[in-house]
Amino acid sequence: MDKKRFYITTPIYYPSAKLHIGHAYCTVLSDVFARYKRMRGFECFFLTGADEHGQKIEKNAAAAGKTPQQFVDEIVEGFYKLWNLLEISNDDFIRTTQERHWKVVQDIFTKMLKNDDIYLGEYEGWYCTPCEAFWTETQVGPDHICPDCGRPVQKAKEEAYFFKTKKYVDSLLKFYDENPQFLTPESRKNEMINTFIKPGLDDLCISRTSFKWGVPIRENDRHVIYVWLDALTNYITALGYGSKDESLFKKFWEDPECEVIHILGADITRFHAIYWPMFLESLGLRKPDREFIHGLLMMRDSKMSKSKGNVVDPYPLVERYGVDAVRYYLTREVTFGNDGSFTPEQFIERINLDLANSYGNLLNRTVSMINKYFDGIIPEYKGDVTPFDASLRMTAESVIKLYESSLDDLKITEAFVQVNELVSRANKYIDETEPWVLSKEGKIEELASVMNHLANAIFIASKLYEPVLVKASKGAFDQLGIPEDKRGYEAVYKFGNVQGYKVNKGNPLFPRLDANIEVPFIQELMNGKKD
Repeated sequence: MDKKRFYITTPIYYPSAKLHIGHAYCTVLSDVFARYKRMRGFECFFLTGADEHGQKIEKNAAAAGKTPQQFVDEIVEGFYKLWNLLEISNDDFIRTTQERHWKVVQDIFTKMLKNDDIYLGEYEGWYCTPCEAFWTETQVGPDHICPDCGRPVQKAKEEAYFFKTKKYVDSLLKFYDENPQFLTPESRKNEMINTFIKPGLDDLCISRTSFKWGVPIRENDRHVIYVWLDALTNYITALGYGSKDESLFKKFWEDPECEVIHILGADITRFHAIYWPMFLESLGLRKPDREFIHGLLMMRDSKMSKSKGNVVDPYPLVERYGVDAVRYYLTREVTFGNDGSFTPEQFIERINLDLANSYGNLLNRTVSMINKYFDGIIPEYKGDVTPFDASLRMTAESVIKLYESSLDDLKITEAFVQVNELVSRANKYIDETEPWVLSKEGKIEELASVMNHLANAIFIASKLYEPVLVKASKGAFDQLGIPEDKRGYEAVYKFGNVQGYKVNKGNPLFPRLDANIEVPFIQELMNGKKD
């Protein structure tokens, strides 16, 4: 059944330090999907936020001479600024320190306790403070290293509440079998089963007494709720679950006609894929339709990490190259779902090849020729006139279908590869039809058809690019002279809609970048030599 609406979430990010381009990657790709769905006319609720509790926050705040709340308030202000800079279209931003969240988290704990899903015991095991994660002796190995971040773990022993994971293991495995699309890529499901579930899943520690920066448990206020029970429930507290107004929750979670999609990084898969469905079952709630696990954005040979200091700040990239260039690079360079790396050379090359040389140059050449040959008026569409017209038109029609099917399946990178194919085909079409020869030979009908086909191909490509190129697409429509009320998505389905408009020659959408200047600039950013 096709869903009528969509609820898409990013992870809620941990404000222990400034965000970097790795966080921007996940949020931009989620934003692209949300914008695409809205562009297609679907109702979409898009959530991001901040996970603000935990021992690491408490320690970092103390080291900075601030209260934990002061510490996270300052960093989260940077979150807001970065998402505004990147034109992120989220509908809400949830903070786990907000009263609307932590009061409901307390209610959730109470409900699970009454369901006999929680018991008081004692935890003894290995704990990674940077990851806020507990590990077994087997998982940390003889060197006692965190499997996720590779840093040393510490032995921890304290009174704690535990969630009865064993109670829900069979149900979870059945859910996996019945919902093969739940975890993407499928290799992640196999990892969850073979690495964590089959060897024996311990009950999950869900409270701490060794620090205070967290949601206190009503029934025993010496304890604070462990960060993952606190954090994961943001997806429903943001919709008003357990509040006086549950209208959004009913619309975007309970309604089976809404598709619920979590986008998350590989390093937090275990918590989302194993424990989150269990928590939801304990509460009697539906599980998400999909959890899409994207890869990590690396710095050449190592994981990008705030604590390692090997990060790229998105601010100077956007300020120098524009928001569209950064959004496009993140969307196009690394296939969504795979690991990838950020290098200055790749960044400059991708912008030059795809945006400056191919897309921007196509628009510039076409507008110039329409001005030169037809006094700036896009000729009337009269079907396929030249021997090459049908090929361009059919490419456009094919690309639209492939674009939609790819994006609907969260194959976001593949979708924009298809748009690039249309742009490349249009550039080749210019070489095939040779408009300058048609003009010289007086073949005005053929020349008019070429200009019209190019204008329509550019409109379609620009519309398909729109979820990524939030500024340049509008610039292309303006240069083609297309009125605001004629820019709707439905117009892409009828090749030839673009006709009779007066073009407006503008500045190049994407000036070509000089790699000899720009690569060293970005290298200095990566080395921390530029602010």
